[in-house]
Amino acid sequence: MPPWRYLGLEIGKRTIVPRKLEIRPKIQTLTDVHQLCGALNWVRPWLGLTTEDLAPLFNLLKGGEELSSPRELTPEAKEALEKVQHLMSTRQAHRCDPDLPFKFIIMGKLPHLHGVIFQWRNNIKKDQGREDPLLIIEWVFLSHQRSKRMTCPQELVAELIRKARVRIRELAGCDFECIHIPIGLRSGQITKAMLEHLLQENEALQFALDSFTGQISIHRPAHKIFNQDAKFTLNLKDVRSRKPLEALTVFTDASGRSHESVMTWKDPQTQQWEADVAEVEGSPQVAELATVVRAFKRFPEPFNLVTDSAYVVGADQAILQEVSNTALFELSPTGSSHSL
Repeated sequence: MPPWRYLGLEIGKRTIVPRKLEIRPKIQTLTDVHQLCGALNWVRPWLGLTTEDLAPLFNLLKGGEELSSPRELTPEAKEALEKVQHLMSTRQAHRCDPDLPFKFIIMGKLPHLHGVIFQWRNNIKKDQGREDPLLIIEWVFLSHQRSKRMTCPQELVAELIRKARVRIRELAGCDFECIHIPIGLRSGQITKAMLEHLLQENEALQFALDSFTGQISIHRPAHKIFNQDAKFTLNLKDVRSRKPLEALTVFTDASGRSHESVMTWKDPQTQQWEADVAEVEGSPQVAELATVVRAFKRFPEPFNLVTDSAYVVGADQAILQEVSNTALFELSPTGSSHSL
């Protein structure tokens, strides 16, 4: 008779919860932090402990690398632990229904997106009116530390979809019937052409959705879980023009060796070529970004930008990871998790 206990899980007739996890708030060394974060990482898929929830604890891993390095809980980390303990007592995952298809939804707020693998029961009978139609199978999370300093939202969405599709094949040997990608529209409805254009413009999404034959929905199912937190919407608005403008053309270039950041343009009144040269410390990518930022500050009106830097093309919607590089920090208003 249920509940059954298996591999640290307590499996009931309909639900799955990790067996009671003992959280020791006494943190003294890096070893203690590793053990705590390891235990929390293990229960995350069933309890929905988001990267944002755990960020203050993950931040304790930074610093001295010796396992005996001293550590203590910050006020933010203590608050995070309190939230974790609350979620451990209130959340649970569900056993899957073999008669229902699997779905996936993107949730959260930038830069800490996450997703949920779930099933949805449409045929709840009247005598089951209070029964929840949502069956949460597992939560899917991105890594706390991203591999790139600058990442666009489409890449984060693609990584979640890729991880979720791999996971559902491991769990059930199948693919999703539907993937919910909330997309923000000013008016009207999204068209097939708009979705195709989104895929054409982003290689990461192409790979993530390779061979996917299911449906892509831009709507969230009506449920408090999907609506109680900050709602993520993928913005399709592009501030760049697909066609050259009848406007000034600015050429930019930079060198990591000489640290020179250069932009040049032809003055429309004098028809003379002008140049702006500055010295920027840092990598070639930082120098290239500095050049483009300087161009936008100098020319507030629309203009054509010609650059050979793939690093800065499309950076207008990029998410900047927390950085220690002073030059890169000064190129963004916040220097951490900022949308350029």
